[in-house]
Amino acid sequence: MARKFFVGGNWKCNGTTEEVKKIVTTLNEAEVPSHDVVEVVVSPPFVFLTLVKSLLRSDFHVASQNCWVSKGGAFTGEVSAEMLVNLGIPWVIIGHSERRALLNESNEFVGDKVAYALSQGLKVIACIGETLEQRESGSTMAVVAAQTKAIADKVTNWDNVVLAYEPVWAIGTGKVATPAQAQEVHCELRKWLNQNVGADIAASVRIIYGGSVNGANCKELAGQPDVDGFLVGGASLKPEFVDIIKSATVKKN
Repeated sequence: MARKFFVGGNWKCNGTTEEVKKIVTTLNEAEVPSHDVVEVVVSPPFVFLTLVKSLLRSDFHVASQNCWVSKGGAFTGEVSAEMLVNLGIPWVIIGHSERRALLNESNEFVGDKVAYALSQGLKVIACIGETLEQRESGSTMAVVAAQTKAIADKVTNWDNVVLAYEPVWAIGTGKVATPAQAQEVHCELRKWLNQNVGADIAASVRIIYGGSVNGANCKELAGQPDVDGFLVGGASLKPEFVDIIKSATVKKN
């Protein structure tokens, strides 16, 4: 069975009420492939989650950018998986490189977060990826395999997991992994899943690419056999996000 193309938009820490409404209006008016062809999820900051959910077209969904590692309680400033479920938010991004680097989230902590979010009924976009130093030292696969293993150690059912490969050196830098570089890592990652998690999961789990994806480079990247979609940063705040969603049709040719 073919893997359905997936396009996520990570708005990060951006936006005002008016800006958010404008982005949603652009998305609502966009002519894009049907939900049978592409799954679209946008991830606004916490304070705009319910606003976006209330205004966004029904065939697009909303994700939180993070959630706490366990049940809520005395964790000032955090948001629990249970709260997201209560608000009807179906998706969450976990393990983004910015949180790993700036907030020191370890592989094991990310694995625990993924497992807990899944246990509460959320679907998870789990992020992995190497730094420039790690790539230049030839340790890309060792790094992404260790990050993925930490998730695999805690997760048995992968039906609600999307893996987002985001080379840290390509996030917000304008540098993009070439289609060949992206395909190579996605292919090796799928081989790792096949050997360490299971053939069925390796064949079915969606591995999406993130790192300076834009309207100009999305089609060539989408054409790679193991690239199942994108997690888009800056471009998801712009009208070109619609072009990135439309790149899903490359898979049908």
